[in-house]
This record gives sequence, structure tokens and C-alpha cells, in this order.
Amino acid sequence: MKALSLYAGPAAREHIRRHGLLPQHIRTIPAAAGGPKGLILGALDRFIFGPWLAQSQQPVDLVGASIGAWRMATACLDEPVAAFERLERDYIHQHYEFRPGNKLPPPAEVSAGFAQNLRTFYGGREQEVLRHPRYRLHILTSRGRHLLGREHRLRTPVGYLGAFLTNAVQRRAMGAWLERVVFSTAGAALPFASQDYRTRQLVLDEANFYPALQASCSIPFALQAVHDIPGAPPGAYWDGGITDYHLHLNYAGVPDAGERPGLVLYPHFQRAVVPGWLDKALKWRHRATHHLDNMLLLAPHPDWVRTLPHGKLPDRTDFARYGNDLAGRVQAWTRAVQMSRQLAEEFQAWLEKPDVARLQPL
Repeated sequence: MKALSLYAGPAAREHIRRHGLLPQHIRTIPAAAGGPKGLILGALDRFIFGPWLAQSQQPVDLVGASIGAWRMATACLDEPVAAFERLERDYIHQHYEFRPGNKLPPPAEVSAGFAQNLRTFYGGREQEVLRHPRYRLHILTSRGRHLLGREHRLRTPVGYLGAFLTNAVQRRAMGAWLERVVFSTAGAALPFASQDYRTRQLVLDEANFYPALQASCSIPFALQAVHDIPGAPPGAYWDGGITDYHLHLNYAGVPDAGERPGLVLYPHFQRAVVPGWLDKALKWRHRATHHLDNMLLLAPHPDWVRTLPHGKLPDRTDFARYGNDLAGRVQAWTRAVQMSRQLAEEFQAWLEKPDVARLQPL
């Protein structure tokens, strides 16, 4: 059974038809929010950021939200293959004790543990990320406004209800409640046009690296918001996936500049590129738009996904499914990531002779 599906926007398809796909053709790599689902992309990450992109020299913008931000920061480390192996191992073995009668561990406990995990993982290596010679990192966060300006046991649920109702009417209008805040490598321009949604870009530096990365992964009600990030406007910052769940951004709205290559390579865990976390149930917003015209998206085939443990990708429901049975969850997730090596093997084989007939429309 084929594990890998390839989906392309019209400009990407035409480029591949004429030129094939070489590492020097890549301009941007997005990485979506989605928690444990990102584990299924580990083998692709190791191949792309290991031997494949090493054959080229152009700058590449890495755009990440939540687990995607963690993955893209990891790509900036020296010896990225070993770093991705460690990320996979650490993520699989993370454990939070479930107390009797609780469906989830306390957010304060999860936030404290996650903060420690980030500092253990990147400790002493921050400059590798911030000063990578080729990769320009963009960490997406969601900053609360008005009722969501500070985390509060009453105002926060009411604020998110307001954001949900507003978003259901018009995504852009949700900017009254939450704004997109991007922490970027110094000197890096955004690799997407940002007129679609209220956006602010700030410099990523050593003072805000950890809080920005933690904020990007801080799922509301599961983790605590990160407040008052250094160098950023005051307020509460949450998961970047709230505003940009799957990073359906206007990549095609940024023209190529001189020698800059023009394709967006997107290892993803599904075909649909859902704009925001609150759009998950709004199926009409799951369709591709012209923003993705220059994108090649790699995703596991749905039939192959059904061969994984429990017939699905690893996801956050597994924490409740296994509870305090860490060994059981580790076994299931380890099996899934072992099987995911087939995705990288198939992509590598396709690159040797890119078959345009394999490309499905986004």
C-alpha cells in the first residue's frame, strides 16, 4: 500500500512538470499545529532537513505553530537529524500524571513541565536557532485582546466563546479578539502576505525565545497562557494554531525576489489546510485557495493511516485513552513513527523521478 499522497497547487504542479523538484527550488516550509499528529512527519523531517536540503544553499523560511514551531526550531539546530530523533523520543515519552476523576492534568502542571522540557532540549543551543546561516524561523502565536488580554477563569471562556461566534461569521473579524503575532529571526521578512488577518511581526531573540515557543504551544485550557513576552506588547499569548491551525497563509502573495526560489514544501498530516483552530468544524473553509498555488503538500494516504495503531494518527486523545499507562502509549506511538518511515522512503523515490501524474490537486 502507498503511504504517501502528494498534492500540488497549479503553479507548483507546472513548476514540477517543467523542472522537476530540486532542493534549491524551495522557498518556504510550513509546519502545522496538531500536537502528537506531528510525530508522523518525523522521518520526512529528518530526510528533508538532513541529506536533501543540504544539497542547496538558498535561504529558507520555516514557519511553525505549536508542535510545528517546535519542529522548525529543531530544524535550525546543528546536526538536525540527531535533533529530530531526540525530539521524537522526548515527545513520545513525555508524561503528566492523571489524578482520579480528572480527564486532563492541571494546566499549571503541564505548563511547568513543558517549560522545563523546552529548556532541557534547547539549553545552551539557542544561538544555533537564532543565527542559523540559512534558515529563517517564524514562530506564530495568538495574542489575546480585550476580554482575552489576560488569562482569567471567567473572562477567558467568555472571550473564546466570543471569538468562536465572531469567527463563524467571518474569520477576519476574529481579529477583534485575537491577533497573529509572529516572532521572526532578526532581519527576516514574513514569507507570506498578511493582509488576511490582524498581524504583528516581532524580532525573535534570546530574551523571548523560550516564552514565544512555549506560547506557540499553549493550547487554551490545556496549558496556561504565557503573559508579557519580552519585546512584545503586554498581554496573554496562546497557541499559534488558534489563529493559524494549518498555516493557510498567502504564500503566493509574496513575489519571488531575484534568485529566491519559489515553492512552498509542506509536510502535513492531511490534505486539507484548515485556516484556524476554530475552523475545524467549518468544512467550507477547508478548501484550497489561490494562497496555496505554489505549494507542494506531502501527507499520509487515508487508507494507510487506517493501518496505524487504533486506525488513526497519534493525537491528544491518546493522553486520555492511556491515562497513566505510559508504556502503552509509548508502544503505540513508537509503532506509528516506525511505520512513518515509509513516507520518507516514498518521497525520496519520487524525487529521483518526479511523476506529475502522482500530483493531486490541493
